[in-house]
Amino acid sequence: MFDPALLRTFVAVAETRSFTQSAARLGLSQPTVSQHIRKLESAAGRVLVLRDTRAVALSDNGEAMLGFARTILAAQDQAASYFTGTAMRGRLRFGSADDLSLTQLPGILREFRQLYPQINLELTVSQSGTLLRRLHSGHLDLVFIKQDPGWDEGRLVRRDRMVWVGHRGLELAPGQPVPLIAYPAPALSRTYAIRSLEAAGRTWRVTCNVRDVNGVVAAARAGIGVAVLAQSLIPGDLVQVSPAFGLPDLGDVDFTLVSNPGSATEPVEALTAAILSRPS
Repeated sequence: MFDPALLRTFVAVAETRSFTQSAARLGLSQPTVSQHIRKLESAAGRVLVLRDTRAVALSDNGEAMLGFARTILAAQDQAASYFTGTAMRGRLRFGSADDLSLTQLPGILREFRQLYPQINLELTVSQSGTLLRRLHSGHLDLVFIKQDPGWDEGRLVRRDRMVWVGHRGLELAPGQPVPLIAYPAPALSRTYAIRSLEAAGRTWRVTCNVRDVNGVVAAARAGIGVAVLAQSLIPGDLVQVSPAFGLPDLGDVDFTLVSNPGSATEPVEALTAAILSRPS
């Protein structure tokens, strides 16, 4: 109904409040700008621009049209970008360690999909070791995983502390085996737990085997045992276990992005930049 050329002229007039400046911005003659405004007003059946010898202003209908015009022109630009091939497109096979869903990652991925709708984002959620193997075998393009500090592979997003986590009412009997909520071997959090307990000479037993972070959180909330999480990932209703229980230090962990050198660079770098910009 409304010619985009007329809408662009109208937006220029609304923003500059000057027919002369609008003509210079658009590379048109001033009579052409005036003609465009008259045609748009005729199409709308409303007076949009109030003008006299001293000033240019928008009518109430003109203010309403300005919002519609900007929306229409933005949609047209998006469509033009889509069909001329200027928008980033392709497939991005992304893998994330499951407990990283407790970070800002879901929001980052949602915004990424909105910003790059033509990238087919395929998400795989698993354990860090599994994801790294799939990356090395060519089945993933980028993974966001946890690693022991000091690995020279990938880009460090941030370093965190691994800690013992449980329900705030949890009690550990002195001298008894430490009750563990654990992923199957060789999950990294399980490795941290058993490595530190054995180094400290503490006995342990697995009281709950879990497959994902939801299982970890549910078991900890039920008071079944203690779990190992990065310090920044502790849910609000769980706590870091008291030092009075004498559990050994677990050490640091690195959150790392690792990319497949054989994958398309542009989508990988775009998502990498999005995650690095909001690492916490």
